[in-house]
Amino acid sequence: MEGLEGEVIVVDNDSKDHSLEYLQPKFPTVRFIANKENLGFAKGCNQGMKLTTGQKVLFLNPDTILPEDCLKKCLAFMDAHPDSGALGIKMLDGSGRFLPESKRSFPSPWTSLFKLFGLSRLFPKSRIFSRYHLGHLDKNSNNKVDVLAGAFMLVKKEALEKTGGFDERFFMYGEDVDLSYRIQQAGFFNYYFADSKILHFKGESTRKGSLNYVRMFYKAMSVFVQKHYGGSRAGLFNFFIHFAIWFRAALSAVGSFIRKIGLPVLDAGLILLSFWLVKNFWNSYVRPDTNYENRLVWISFPAFTLVFLLSAYYAGLYDRWYKRAELVRTTTISIIVLLASYALLPEYLRFSRAIVLFGALLALLLVALLRWLLIKMKVLNSIKEKEELFNTVVAGTSDEYIALMKLLRSAAMDNKVIGRVQIDQINGNTIGKLEDISILAEQLSFREVIYCQGRLSFSQIIDNIRKLPAGMGIKIHASGSGSIVGSESSDLSGASVSSEAYYRLSDPYNRRLKRLVDMSFSFLMLLSSPLQLFLVKRPFSFFANCFSVLFGARTWIGYAGNGMGLPAIRRSIITANGIRSSLTQQLSAESLNMLDQWYARDYDPLDELKLLWKSYRRSGG
Repeated sequence: MEGLEGEVIVVDNDSKDHSLEYLQPKFPTVRFIANKENLGFAKGCNQGMKLTTGQKVLFLNPDTILPEDCLKKCLAFMDAHPDSGALGIKMLDGSGRFLPESKRSFPSPWTSLFKLFGLSRLFPKSRIFSRYHLGHLDKNSNNKVDVLAGAFMLVKKEALEKTGGFDERFFMYGEDVDLSYRIQQAGFFNYYFADSKILHFKGESTRKGSLNYVRMFYKAMSVFVQKHYGGSRAGLFNFFIHFAIWFRAALSAVGSFIRKIGLPVLDAGLILLSFWLVKNFWNSYVRPDTNYENRLVWISFPAFTLVFLLSAYYAGLYDRWYKRAELVRTTTISIIVLLASYALLPEYLRFSRAIVLFGALLALLLVALLRWLLIKMKVLNSIKEKEELFNTVVAGTSDEYIALMKLLRSAAMDNKVIGRVQIDQINGNTIGKLEDISILAEQLSFREVIYCQGRLSFSQIIDNIRKLPAGMGIKIHASGSGSIVGSESSDLSGASVSSEAYYRLSDPYNRRLKRLVDMSFSFLMLLSSPLQLFLVKRPFSFFANCFSVLFGARTWIGYAGNGMGLPAIRRSIITANGIRSSLTQQLSAESLNMLDQWYARDYDPLDELKLLWKSYRRSGG
């Protein structure tokens, strides 16, 4: 907004990440509104709109980046088109790809049907089949359109006064369609502006494909139809909408079930099948003289499967992302644990070790095939292109590179950076020039670029992002921000890095191990309860704590303070320095916060076990 007369109003819909406390001191000229509940997008926008004094109001999503000349160009275009009521803009996702929702038509039964069944994707330029995103209009040309995206919607105050702003019956989704419609009804035009562009990371407000997304999106469409269509047309549209709701909800429910619950169930079936097939093959072709009792099969195979699944879970097989390397690693760990467990079985429950080994290997192949199918069906996400050891380059000046490396080092992420790309004429220790970055990517095999905004403008960064090879990860470090942001897909939430953001305790792998330590220790203490009556102070309180931890209400080791801004964990019985939580009031808040920071940042399961062993006799508080 440099060179413009304007104001910035931020409406916070009850976010839980303490972002307001972080942002307010950094931006004293911004007006912040802190809602005590999530009022929804439409109501939040109206809340901010009522406080505005300007003649034009920009409704802007928080997951956006604007080039420096964007607002000046947009305002000049609206001034040159007196018939304009609102203006939208060309939006790019975090990897520089055009977002088709930048320009849309009003929903109709046929338009919605073509989109629902994928015809708009098959014929992206068709005036008929791709009407929803106005595929026939050139994305690089300014045009009058029906619907603008609420992510960036510049509206004249006059149009807002005539329409009354957003309809607050729309909680999220559809409110931009409805306001676009009413702006046209009030005698104005909506313009798609292609002479500037913004980054819109997307995915922050809701998760696309979730049941909640489907419900909110199609409910919003239903409200729109009931409001603006009448007669048989509304009835037909509502039929299509409800059909779409059930169709998408069913697909989403199946996918959600598989991701959250069904995947281990499917894996269990494949593992059981693997052991059964190998056993039959072994019996038929290798050891036909050996007869295994049915009782042995019904006891051992489920036990093998359970051990396999538990080992795989704690080794990371069911993390959010699927990686082929993780599948091999977790399965190898599971096989080792399985063979070790097998050796402990009584003689009458043992099979041939070969059946156990080859059954587990066949299970690996079948599970890998299942993951491949689920990825092709887009039920699971794969990050095979983004293995942990991928390389990163930094585009910036020498000073910006030094500052960025300090930030990455504080987040334990500096080991991925292989060098700096030169952006100016100053000579230095660089790996090449910014204009040659596509060639450098082929030669050096890096998969991520971090742009330093400072000497490079946002406008230059956005232009350069569009020239990168497909699949390249993008992040941006804005000057003075103390953080790095980015997102590689229009369907995924943005990622961020800051000196406050890296905690080992936020890693799902370490969180699982923490829960395993909690449960194992509690179970062991309860098994040896007669002994604990003599060893532990206040033993009955200690046993109550054991049950509380087993049922997930408490954790043995945890924060001494309130844990604000740290990975969320259960309320602790013992603090990270080994004293009971009830005694922490003797320490200063600053000391407690520092203690919690260290605990979350450097979490180690072995250290947790040592601390438990040293302090368990005093843990009956």
